[in-house]
Amino acid sequence: MDALPEYSMMVGEVRWRCLGFGDEGVPYRMAQNFPMLLEAARAARRRAYAPYSRFQVGAALLMDGVEFTGTNVENASYGGTLCAERSAVSAAVSSGRRSLELIAVSTDASELPEIGMRAPCGLCRQVISEFATPGLLVLLDGGTAIDGTAQGDVIPFDLLLPWRFRLKGERLG
Repeated sequence: MDALPEYSMMVGEVRWRCLGFGDEGVPYRMAQNFPMLLEAARAARRRAYAPYSRFQVGAALLMDGVEFTGTNVENASYGGTLCAERSAVSAAVSSGRRSLELIAVSTDASELPEIGMRAPCGLCRQVISEFATPGLLVLLDGGTAIDGTAQGDVIPFDLLLPWRFRLKGERLG
């Protein structure tokens, strides 16, 4: 994969590495929500039930302008495990929401530089795509820098799942 264009920006007390954005950059109207969602995802991660993998994940999202959180809930059968992202989407959909505008994910791997260790799994990406609005942004917790500044990555969802499965005639977003 070619290197993605990137730049950094500060929003509140958080330093964001913005990946894969063209000249238009990150929409400012969404950026104001980044720090709040990052903190909500981190709080959800601390509530995870992960006795088997010990890999805690939290997610926070805005759907129709309302915040929802979710955490991973593991199960001894493994197949019964629910990822944090799907947990948050399920909570939002259960309350009647349908338009996913922004999602943040915080993992135990947040100190690692590899996006693949912090990004939603393939199943979660497909579920997210079901409700994704055009231009959906994904925030990935990057941990805390040596100077104590929170850090994260911002990436367009379309870069994480460029060829999502859709039924014939289904609308995008």
